[in-house]
Amino acid sequence: MQKLPLSVCLISFNEEANIARTLDSIKDIASEIVLVDSHSTDKTRDIAASYDAKIFEQEWNGYVAQKNIALAKCTQEYILSLDCDEVVSNELRNSIVKAIDDAEAEGFYINRKMIYLGKLLQYTWQPEWKLRFVKRAAKPEWQGYEVHETLKIQGKTKKLRGDLYHYSYNDLEDQLKRTLMYSKLSAASYHKMGRRFRVYNLTFNPLIAFIKLYVLQKGFLDGVRGLSVAAFQAFYTFLKYMFLWEIEYMRRR
Repeated sequence: MQKLPLSVCLISFNEEANIARTLDSIKDIASEIVLVDSHSTDKTRDIAASYDAKIFEQEWNGYVAQKNIALAKCTQEYILSLDCDEVVSNELRNSIVKAIDDAEAEGFYINRKMIYLGKLLQYTWQPEWKLRFVKRAAKPEWQGYEVHETLKIQGKTKKLRGDLYHYSYNDLEDQLKRTLMYSKLSAASYHKMGRRFRVYNLTFNPLIAFIKLYVLQKGFLDGVRGLSVAAFQAFYTFLKYMFLWEIEYMRRR
């Protein structure tokens, strides 16, 4: 397949278990692979170098800042922003090729599907549209708060056919560790943005998060995996507001 005027950008820290799978899915179409690495201690950079990636070492500045640094280093007309645990499906790759040929929009939303405990979830977190494929001229910029950052552009957007597969967690222990980390980061971002703890957030938001995933999105059709994801999402929501309360409480002491 002919290389496209496409930069693929990623940020990384110790992603040797994932990054080859990601780069394999785009190596045939990307003219440039940009990796901003936060001083990995494993083989992440070596694996990326084997795909002729342009590798930049950068102290960790948070997800939003780190992803904007990666964007700024891209030189091609189009940019595809990926995480190191995401894989472009064949259908999505073909859609990207067609989108560049047709040039009908400045940005394109992609649906992400989670592979959870060895199986693709069909209902939980579906659909999950992410703006990831954009024109560099549309001035893309990551905004928002940590863990839930979003990409913004200037211009028209469309949706692409095909899925982005998200290899989410290695196992339940990995999910638990990351749930703790992400909830703490989210709480810190909330506090920095001026959001304040409210008891009703702690009481009702976890329940709402569970019902949204398990009932409204029909996560129950994904069996035990759907139940597990919904339960973890409720737990994450509870922890996020508890950490926010802890931050505020400690400041008052």
